[in-house]
Amino acid sequence: MEPLSQTWKEGLAENITFIVTKDCQLACKYCYLVGKNEKERMSWEVAKAAIDFVLEHEYDPIFAQESVIWDFIGGEPFLEIDLIDQICDYIKSELFRRNHHWFNSYRFNFSTNGINYDTKKVQDFIKKNKSHLSVGITIDGTKRKHDLNRVYKGSEKGSYDDVVRNIPLWLSQFPNESTKVTISSADIPYICESVLHLFELGIHAVHINCVFENVWKEGDDSLFEKQLMKLADEIISKNLYNESECSFFTEFLGKPLLCTEQNQNWCGAGKMLSIDAAGNFYPCTRFAQYSLRDKEAWIIGNIHEGIDNNKLRPFLTLDRCTQSNPECVDCEVAEGCAWCQGENYDAAKTHTVFQRATAICKMHKARVRANNYYWNKLYRKLEMEGKREEFEKSHPNVKPEIC
Repeated sequence: MEPLSQTWKEGLAENITFIVTKDCQLACKYCYLVGKNEKERMSWEVAKAAIDFVLEHEYDPIFAQESVIWDFIGGEPFLEIDLIDQICDYIKSELFRRNHHWFNSYRFNFSTNGINYDTKKVQDFIKKNKSHLSVGITIDGTKRKHDLNRVYKGSEKGSYDDVVRNIPLWLSQFPNESTKVTISSADIPYICESVLHLFELGIHAVHINCVFENVWKEGDDSLFEKQLMKLADEIISKNLYNESECSFFTEFLGKPLLCTEQNQNWCGAGKMLSIDAAGNFYPCTRFAQYSLRDKEAWIIGNIHEGIDNNKLRPFLTLDRCTQSNPECVDCEVAEGCAWCQGENYDAAKTHTVFQRATAICKMHKARVRANNYYWNKLYRKLEMEGKREEFEKSHPNVKPEIC
């Protein structure tokens, strides 16, 4: 099984994102998309113009990566499966016609709520594009955790039953795919049982993270740490670490950083391109208006005029030190502390991307403490059983220090 940190052509693939719709069947309570609606749907004309622009600028620096990921999001992208099918057919034919360097070095990527995954149109699309396709279904864990947040719009009805029925089909087609779990203040008590439940469903790679917005209450970090330690105990006692992974327990986490050596930006904002229904370009989806609470959209161009490099320029100088306060730079457990560039912008006091939001500071530190607990306990067990060397050979990137 590939480690959680490894994705297709990681670091070598350009990311082009189509916001095909701002509609979704769900109204998840933690969703950062504050402007979802049924009206803004991408037309074929806009999609085609965006594809033509990208492919006509094959040798521009922003599109010079050796591979490409064509990403489709919403709302819920599979609500626009007819358009997506047309887009993907056109991309494939144009890559071939143009003898483009991305020909046969591309992926179509989807993150879906899974509700209409088993419909005929979606399944026909999957069969047609299977060899170049990545699909992740979002399921938050147990029914009570999932249904706490992932509810149908206009009601409090949870979506767990409609999603979980499609998990076996999904895993039969994409057995090595991961799911994405989001943690908010209200569902902290259900973290342990939810991750174990996902393992039981056959999902062996669980990507899980706390929301970056400032939603956390006093004492949440303590409850969070206790849940992760409980999860660590369960994973180790049941030997689940042999076949399953949870991104909360990561070997590269919780050490000091040197700005001169590890000064990269956390995400690829500014090095990717997102396109909305109006044909506007964004440095990341999180800079589109429907993703922002308090700021205006950060548009860097459009399908008619191209990319305005002056509007893109701030993103090209972003790194850890240029946007972090001294406390973050000098933090003893800085490694692995994440941020969202769009949330940084939305939460900033001014119109800037150079002010890092720190709402998850206490949650990160709690995770580091639980992560240290996990690796120390696991390695002591492996030492006692004489299996440490065997484990290290099967997990070559894992070499934590025991303290």
